[in-house]
Amino acid sequence: MLPLDDLDRRLISALRADGRAPVTALARQLGVTRATVTARLARLQVDGTILGFSVRVHEEQDPDSIRAITLIEVEGRSTDQAISQLRGLPEVRALHTTNGGWDLVAELRTDTLSHFDRLLAQIRSIDGVVNSETSLLLSSVID
Repeated sequence: MLPLDDLDRRLISALRADGRAPVTALARQLGVTRATVTARLARLQVDGTILGFSVRVHEEQDPDSIRAITLIEVEGRSTDQAISQLRGLPEVRALHTTNGGWDLVAELRTDTLSHFDRLLAQIRSIDGVVNSETSLLLSSVID
């Protein structure tokens, strides 16, 4: 996979909000041409960053997905850079800053354990990430 730039991350973010958005709407939202969006989408699919387009389903209807919370410690002033990189990972469903011993909390979702393992390796390889702790979410007891 190629490193993601700011436009890639903004495109992925826009697709998270509406995976069915037309290319023209994405181009207008991102301030680029339709050809640029089309080329970026093609590259992100070919290099495996975008694995496909899917529907969001209520958790109870998708019980076999792997869900987790990851606490992330970032060194020094690397937080903005780490956030930017994490935003580009489609498996990161939400990202929060926090206080205490951890700097960030990421909500993760993947379809298999091997995909989850690769995701954790990606997160740990982000410049500035010095420590992480992950807990799998097994079942929801309150919504």
